[in-house]
Amino acid sequence: MQDSLIFVVSPPRAGSTLLQRMLGAHSAIFTHPEPHLITPLAFLGYHDRVDAAPYDHINAAEAIRSFVDGLPRGEEDYLDALRAYCDTMYGRMLATTEHERFVDKTPAYALVWPFLTKLYPNAKYVVLTRHPLAVFSSFANSFFNGDWRAAYAYNPVVERYVPAMGELIRERPVPLIHVGYEELVQDPEAQLERVFAFLGLEHEPDAVNYQKTEMKKGMGDPINVEKRSRPTTGSLHKWAGELGDPDKLAMARAMIANLSDEDLQTWRWPRERIWTALEEHGGHAPPKPVLNRYTFQRRVMLALRKGVHAGPTATAAVRRVRYFCDVLLRDSLDAR
Repeated sequence: MQDSLIFVVSPPRAGSTLLQRMLGAHSAIFTHPEPHLITPLAFLGYHDRVDAAPYDHINAAEAIRSFVDGLPRGEEDYLDALRAYCDTMYGRMLATTEHERFVDKTPAYALVWPFLTKLYPNAKYVVLTRHPLAVFSSFANSFFNGDWRAAYAYNPVVERYVPAMGELIRERPVPLIHVGYEELVQDPEAQLERVFAFLGLEHEPDAVNYQKTEMKKGMGDPINVEKRSRPTTGSLHKWAGELGDPDKLAMARAMIANLSDEDLQTWRWPRERIWTALEEHGGHAPPKPVLNRYTFQRRVMLALRKGVHAGPTATAAVRRVRYFCDVLLRDSLDAR
């Protein structure tokens, strides 16, 4: 199964859905919106553990380590078992098509790559990076109505993903190719030709016209990728327009200051060049927050989640609503 798998490793809001759609337009490749198969397996207790789960995660981690230590090949047997599960899931999804390869694009995998690369050392990895502030600006405007502080409090994506992916690109524990978002949208044909050559596939130039291939709706970016039929450069410097706001500029400088020179260089945005777009495009209008069904649902969920944790009264109210829902649904659940 490993020879059939392609993983796109990327932070959120870096153009990974665009790249996924173009790869999926190749006649040999099938893809599906963000399966999220790998991340839960990384936190079962052996490689990492879940601190908030409906079981005693400390005891479970100790028990599974003890169990794995007793296996003939230890961790290798454990990885074989997890791989068998993933192989079944990926393989049976691929079997519903006539394609040879399967692309899994799930941004959270970038944070568990040491586990993923142990699990699938012979798969192919396409690593996508983008200007760190473009990533954060898109994240804040897509899901937090342009509120950088709320977005940062929820997920400091720049400080999380840049070091993690920088280490992956430098160490190269698996076959990988590094693609920059900026180069991808400026010269998509040439970049796709590089990627297809790395994957050992015949180049299909028309794959840049990704809308010719339908993909099932699901998790991923429904914000911009559905509006176009091929890559454009329209989003390259949108982030720079936001930094006319002194508060956002201060946050941006703090985020970049928290990154090492080595990681910035690895991402192809060395410190001496990372502010160039601000100098050239900073006078432009900031991007307008996107509002559609997906972003609306996301904002409502985040607001409700914030409200639930606002105090004991709110928490108690939600638990009461959950109780009534459980009662109402009991008959249908028991019938299953």
